[in-house]
Formats: sequence, structure tokens, C-alpha cells
Amino acid sequence: MESVDVLSKLAEVLEARKGAEADSSYVASLYAKGLDAILKQIGEEATDTVMAAKDCDAEKIIYETADLWFHTLILLSYYDLPPERIYAELQRRFGTSGLEEKASRTS
Repeated sequence: MESVDVLSKLAEVLEARKGAEADSSYVASLYAKGLDAILKQIGEEATDTVMAAKDCDAEKIIYETADLWFHTLILLSYYDLPPERIYAELQRRFGTSGLEEKASRTS
């Protein structure tokens, strides 16, 4: 399965969990707790990813990055933003200098 397919299929599952009972799944429980709980989890996963990188532990980096991406997909779903929006933004930036792209932002 292609990497993009995995993310898109995961996003579909996350979207389906939005309406589920909080006690039926971890994802449903995060949605029920609200935005602050989702953001807190992203912050924790970002910190775990940084710490794995500081430890030079490739397996932990992979594991923690997967957790970070997973929780970021939950955030996108919370705002009804499909991952295809991110793919499109990355495609738009492809081939553009990062310095130029950042300078072109209005905010």
C-alpha cells in the first residue's frame, strides 16, 4: 500500500470515529475531550519525537513520529480537514526555496 494511501485510509477511520461513543475507542475519547486534549497529546508526541532524536534511536524516532502523525491526523479531522489538503500544500511548495516560500507568507 502506498504511503499516501495509508494516511488517507487512516484519516477515513478517524473521521468515522468522530461520531462514536467516547468509551468505544481511544480516538473517540480524544474527540469527546475536545481540542485541548488533542493539542496536549500532539505536544507530548512532538516532545517524545524530539527526545528520541536526541537519543539517536532510529526505532524510537520512527515509533514516535508515527504517533505524532497519527495525532496530527486527529487534529485535521477535528477541523474537517482531509490530509489531501496537506498533500496539496506540500505539492505547491515543491521545488520552491524554503526561504522564498516562507517570505511569501502573509502571516
